[in-house]
Amino acid sequence: MMNGCAPESGRAPGIGDMGFRLVLGQPEPEAGRAGRTMEDDRLRERLAESVDGAFEDVVRFYQDRLFSFALRVTGNREDAEEVAQDAFVRAYRALCGYPADRIRALALRAWLYRITLNVARNRLRGKKPRIVSLDHSLSAGAEEDAAWEPADDESRRPDALYESERRRVDIAALVASLPERYRAPLVLRYVEGLQLDEVARVLDQPLGTTKSHVHRGVNALREALTSSRRKG
Repeated sequence: MMNGCAPESGRAPGIGDMGFRLVLGQPEPEAGRAGRTMEDDRLRERLAESVDGAFEDVVRFYQDRLFSFALRVTGNREDAEEVAQDAFVRAYRALCGYPADRIRALALRAWLYRITLNVARNRLRGKKPRIVSLDHSLSAGAEEDAAWEPADDESRRPDALYESERRRVDIAALVASLPERYRAPLVLRYVEGLQLDEVARVLDQPLGTTKSHVHRGVNALREALTSSRRKG
């Protein structure tokens, strides 16, 4: 069954000169895992009927997620934007070659994260990732404007905020220093919020290996944080 790709497909609807581009930093749709699963099911079904007809919605739904992940892997906003763009283009081209049944069988979210991770890894070869806070704002210009309005409680006083921010920077630096086999699972699990089985699909490894790497990564992070505090 044809999946509805244009004959000269190589350009993805929703990307580049097709009248739509990645618009980063917009709020993500508020939905739990069940809501995301329902949306994935809907998008898969639409993609199976027509890739060209549905792909722009895929971009809109996943653009912030994939950019967020790419930013924390690359540590650079420009790199992250290019990684996310390239990941969508590669996904589109792959979908155009898939029969409808294969599209319906995709674990769409994990599949897109895996493509993004592979693109980021290729881009980072020979580069040392910069450190990006694990909960850094993704809005335009956020690198220069990291301030926020404090609430009226003691935990939000300037001294408490400074200490909290220092801890976040410490943790982000320590995560960035972990071996990639631990860093990627930790970011996917605890920053991007993927379930362990999804993380395993993204990393293309057995679930047991993923659980082990997450567990060891958490322990390594705790030990590194304890050591850092002792030195500080």
